Formats: sequence, structure tokens, C-alpha cells
Amino acid sequence: MSASRRAPGAGGVLATLATGLVAGFLSGLFGVGGGLVIVPALVALRGMDQRRAAATSLAAIVVTAVVGSASYAARGEVWLAGAALLVAGSLAGAQVGTWLLRRLPERMLPWTLIGFVALVIVSQQLRVPVREAALEMSLARGAGLVLVGAWAGVLSGLVGVGGGSVIVPGTEIVVGVGDLVARGTSLLVMVPTGIVGTWSNARHGLVDLRAGALVGAAAAAAAPLGVRAAAALSPAAGNLAFSLFLLAVVIHTLLHGRRRRQPDPGQR
Repeated sequence: MSASRRAPGAGGVLATLATGLVAGFLSGLFGVGGGLVIVPALVALRGMDQRRAAATSLAAIVVTAVVGSASYAARGEVWLAGAALLVAGSLAGAQVGTWLLRRLPERMLPWTLIGFVALVIVSQQLRVPVREAALEMSLARGAGLVLVGAWAGVLSGLVGVGGGSVIVPGTEIVVGVGDLVARGTSLLVMVPTGIVGTWSNARHGLVDLRAGALVGAAAAAAAPLGVRAAAALSPAAGNLAFSLFLLAVVIHTLLHGRRRRQPDPGQR
């Protein structure tokens, strides 16, 4: 049995559940799916390759996004019209992303994630986050939302993130919505996107459904706590925390890639 398909012991199950709790809290806090935590954790803790970890992460994100978006909706912080346009773009983008996942060389996937995170960090510094903003629609903004959704969908299928790290800053920059509405809307968009991407991945045998269910259940339990924490933080503080979180992900990914490239002492 391969390392990516082995049954975990009690310690592995607890580590998987802990991964879900952290990812769920961050999902509610930042409006992301949690894949930036789940993917590297599944690689390190479950011995999955990057491709299988990305596919399994996307399955877990579906559960997390349902609970997180419902928590934001209960606070009146979900924009349905904007979500519909984002979904239109993300559904098409997710198909492109899962197609690329099956064809790109394994070594390119971590660098895709790193490049994506670096782009988001830069975009975070190009705007001043606000809490309240009018939800106005125009032809140009509608087209912009479709494009934001499409890019988020591609990354969702390719690197196993829910796309929130694109949708949240994208909707704030393109449309100028408040930070909490952007996060709640982002989580709602992840639900259909994640379902479509997971269905495609499952058809090709890439998803570990047991691990995805464990992570998703734990994440769903923690997501409402993240939503409460987001409301307690100021927009500027939330923006800074998000950038620091993404920077930590880049450092972890680089260090993990360096360890994988180092030769086994016994093989020298």
C-alpha cells in the first residue's frame, strides 16, 4: 500500500482533525477555504503527494464553506447577486484547474501555490480595507466579478484552495465591498465550485474521501468561531493578519520543498 493511501493510526487521525480545526477557524476568519493549511498538512502528516493532497483538500473545503457561509449569512454579510456572477466564472475555471492538475508536472505544483500566495500578499497592500460599503452593480463590475471567479476556480482545482484568497481581495478591489461581505460571499461561492471540482477529481481517483471527511467535519465545527473573530477585528488588523498567514504558508512550503530535495543519507 502506498504512503498516500495508508490507513492512519490514532495519532494520524488526531493530527488530521487538528488540521481541520485550524483550517476551519482560518476559513471563517479570512473567508478562505482553508486549503492553504490543509494541503501542506496532508502532505506532511498523511504522506500524500501534492496532487492527491490538493484534491482531498478541495473535498474538505465543501463542508467548511457550507457552514462558514451560513454563519456569515446569519449576520447579513453575504451578497447573493455578486456570488452568482462569481460562481459563473468559478465553475468554468474549476474545470480548467482540475484539468491542469492531472497534466502539470508534480514539481510545478508547489511553485504554483507559492506564486499565487505572493500575488495575493501584494494585492493586499494595494487597497485600504473597509467594513461597510454599498453593494452596487454595473456591467464593468459584473464582468470583473466573472473574471475574478474564473481565476479563483482555476486555482481551486489546481492547488486545492477554495479560491477565497482571490475572491476576497478581488471583490474588495473590483467592486469595493466591505471586508466581511467579501468573506461571506467568498465562502458561498466555494460551495458549488468545490462540488464540481471534487466530482471531477473523484472520477479520476485523486480524492481520499475518508481524510477529506475528517478534515471537513473538524473544520465545520471551528468555522463559526473564525467568523466571530473576524467581526471582532478591525479591517486593517484583519488585512495584516491575513498577509502574515500567507507569508507563513510560503515559508513552510519552501522549507518542505527543500527537505524533499535533500538526498537520503543512506543513499549517498
